[in-house]
Amino acid sequence: MGETIQLTSARDGFGYNAYRAPVSDARRGGLVILHAIWGVTPHLRELADSYAEAGYEVIIPSLFDRVQPGFLDYNVDSALLDRQMAHGKASGWGQELLDAVQAAIDALKPPVFAMGFCFGGTVAWLAAARCTGLSAVACFYGSQVVQFLDETPEVPIILHLGRSDPVIPPADVDRIRAAHPDLPLHMYDAGHAFVAPGDDHHAEAARLSSLRTLQLFARNGSGRAEN
Repeated sequence: MGETIQLTSARDGFGYNAYRAPVSDARRGGLVILHAIWGVTPHLRELADSYAEAGYEVIIPSLFDRVQPGFLDYNVDSALLDRQMAHGKASGWGQELLDAVQAAIDALKPPVFAMGFCFGGTVAWLAAARCTGLSAVACFYGSQVVQFLDETPEVPIILHLGRSDPVIPPADVDRIRAAHPDLPLHMYDAGHAFVAPGDDHHAEAARLSSLRTLQLFARNGSGRAEN
């Protein structure tokens, strides 16, 4: 359903690969999806297609293109995971990648929303505070959000976390709540990466978090309009 496009960084003209899923009927808005440490996986491309069917034109920028060009698939190879984790850490957990996020936002007609998963959840948090042109943001189990609690989201935001997530322990959840007590933070009876396929997938948590995210978008500018 989708296609590969290129986004141009306003910072230095670098070309990022991205997956774009267009809408086929009336458009509700644009949506930037920010990937986990694995990159633009088949699952995320399928997710993008499903949101496009719901009326959202989706772009998934390939955030690691400067060091690892192209889309990656899920892979249990530990060397690949180590390399991707190193890319994430070297980027300041997404701080150096916001040019790609901004390019994706700028490529979409408003209203534009964003969501991110794990590493991408942290990037989504940073984008809510530092990028322009967003109407609302959803962070799914943002693994390093706790490092950026001094950042203040400039748009409505929602956080989705798993109660048994070993990556985001209860102490970190408490710190997030203490720093931003007014932000909606939903806990699910699930572990980490409950939206992604695999051992941690939790169908009910994935369904409910998506519903809450779509409600957030609807309250903040999503509507039916012609393409």
